[in-house]
Amino acid sequence: MTLTFYKYQGTGNDFVIIDNRKSILSKNNTKLFARLCDRKFGIGADGLMLLELPQNKEDDFTMVYFNADGNESSMCGNGGRCLVAFAAFLGVIKDQAVFTAIDGKHKAEIKDGLVHLQMQNVSEIEEHDSHLFLDTGSPHHVTLVNELQNYDVVSEGQRIRNGAPYFESGSNVNFVEKKNGKLFSVRTYERGVENETLSCGTGVTAVALSMYQTNQTDSKEIDIETPGGALKVTFQKKEKGYQNIFLIGPAEQVFKGEIEC
Repeated sequence: MTLTFYKYQGTGNDFVIIDNRKSILSKNNTKLFARLCDRKFGIGADGLMLLELPQNKEDDFTMVYFNADGNESSMCGNGGRCLVAFAAFLGVIKDQAVFTAIDGKHKAEIKDGLVHLQMQNVSEIEEHDSHLFLDTGSPHHVTLVNELQNYDVVSEGQRIRNGAPYFESGSNVNFVEKKNGKLFSVRTYERGVENETLSCGTGVTAVALSMYQTNQTDSKEIDIETPGGALKVTFQKKEKGYQNIFLIGPAEQVFKGEIEC
């Protein structure tokens, strides 16, 4: 079969995206998804997404996301933003979207060339001596470090990801350096990719909330520098956690192609 695909990137977090509204691919074909994401033997990507028909009358489409290892994953923030841009490219939406992902319903808007993606509410942030842990659609370990540019993200990220208390299920691991009152630099080791990625949407969301939670900033509009580019996270603090959380940044089509599979 000749498969038509699209390559998208959001601040360097890159994805293979397939229009699967006609169910041309089975969601059980994990070996194929892993091969397509392989940077040596396939297209190459941090993950693969299927845009599928909506599950209800409220939605415009459904998001199905797979890690680079071929396994269906938890929510991907940059992936969600890229899928919204892809839906606009297809004419499925104009500039606003409602869709369902593995963690539930999301709203999004394309404005001034940026995709504003509403993330799930966060009711709990675990504070530990050396780090914080929270779930922003995916699990995230957040820790402050010095000299982030020279930090061994891969070795330390792998150690934390596979260690207690995460073990086999694992956690994404974010290393953060404060730049000023509302600007932070972040590097992320992603489970499923099992490497550092240039950006992680749910990760920078976790970092923004964690920095506010620990009084590293008093701003509810936080700028994040990643190796792949700049993102912004806005939110509202409520009595029982955080609501109205938006991940904001660019999402661009890199190319369209065909591959035999």
